[in-house]
Amino acid sequence: MKVNFMSLASGSDGNCYYLATDHTAILIDAGVGIRTIKKVFREYALKLETIRAVFITHDHADHIKAVGHLGEKHNIPVYTTEEIHSGIRKSYCMTQKLTQNHIRYIRKEEPVIVGDFQVTCFEVPHDGTDNVGYCISVEDKTFSFLTDIGHITPTASHYISLADYLVIEANYDETMLQMGPYPSHLKARIAGPNGHLSNRELAGYLSDHLGKKLKYVWMCHLSKENNHPELALKTVELALQRNGIVVGKDIQVIPLRRTLPSGMYCFE
Repeated sequence: MKVNFMSLASGSDGNCYYLATDHTAILIDAGVGIRTIKKVFREYALKLETIRAVFITHDHADHIKAVGHLGEKHNIPVYTTEEIHSGIRKSYCMTQKLTQNHIRYIRKEEPVIVGDFQVTCFEVPHDGTDNVGYCISVEDKTFSFLTDIGHITPTASHYISLADYLVIEANYDETMLQMGPYPSHLKARIAGPNGHLSNRELAGYLSDHLGKKLKYVWMCHLSKENNHPELALKTVELALQRNGIVVGKDIQVIPLRRTLPSGMYCFE
């Protein structure tokens, strides 16, 4: 079965990912404005009415900005844990509140079926009200999404190991963060165990755990102030190279753009 993947945007200004077969389309997070979503859909000849569900990773504004409009104006159910839904209801950015008709509760590590997709959420360490990644399978293809994660736990590692296609955070370069303009408390929050994942941490993990199953890694949520796409890619490339793994040959590693679509990836 053919599966299409696209990042609409991936960064602190907004995160949103599209995954679709010929019969089922879903979004993972909706942290960009509804006008941006509609604009990208027009550009790629996609239709909002084909979206069967939105799955939310946590309740920070850059992951939920358009949730209310998608639910209430476009009648799309929004799936996430009860705790994250509680955080969404209280969020300042929710100018359009979700009503009960469009709320769907899911539990960690209990799969749900939406059309062609089997979707399992799982615990990740971050500082939202509650925080999950998603493992999404369709026939013989599995995608894992870990958009905001302070460190890679055994649970996260398990779901990474299942993936043929992996979207995972490479938020900051450690030197850029420490030398940069952020106040010390924000630097500590980002670098803490419930903050964000650095280029070095991701590179080290992939170097030590990369299996033959994984075909693509998209590095997501790169910081505007504390990272560069070329630097994130080079950090991972060098770490993998030390283990004899050649990026571009043995595996594809791609930094996602912060505010622009990635283009559509199609997998047969």
